[in-house]
Amino acid sequence: MSAVPSLLRDLLPRLNELSGTLRRGKLFERAVEATGFPLERPAMSVLGILHIEDAPLRVGEIANRMNVVGPHVTRQVQGLEGRGLVRRVADPDDQRARLIELTPEGKAAAERYVGVIEGWFADALSGWTAEDRQLLDRLMKKLVEDLTAGLSDLD
Repeated sequence: MSAVPSLLRDLLPRLNELSGTLRRGKLFERAVEATGFPLERPAMSVLGILHIEDAPLRVGEIANRMNVVGPHVTRQVQGLEGRGLVRRVADPDDQRARLIELTPEGKAAAERYVGVIEGWFADALSGWTAEDRQLLDRLMKKLVEDLTAGLSDLD
């Protein structure tokens, strides 16, 4: 028997527990409540991506980062535009193209959202060493990249 199935027997329950903990803790709901805007996850994802990037992005780039198709992001952007949280601006490299950027209101909402999540994780990891936090970051990044690559091979 290979080590991978044994690893999966150990890892999958931990991933389920983590998912359940986040769901029970209502982290998303609490973070959205802090924004002052009742937004759904996909809309918050758009704001979060723009906030983390701290620069305007094309719809296609946002879609890539969300692992969804462009029309899905376009619908989210339209809703966020209607609420005054994002706006379209000219792409300086291609005047025919448009970029999506946060408005000041969108930036404030994204900062409040991210602040709640960062605070929660900072509290949860406060007893961890810097090395442990770096290791978690490195391994989570690798896991996500490898799973994403493996799942994209299925498409």
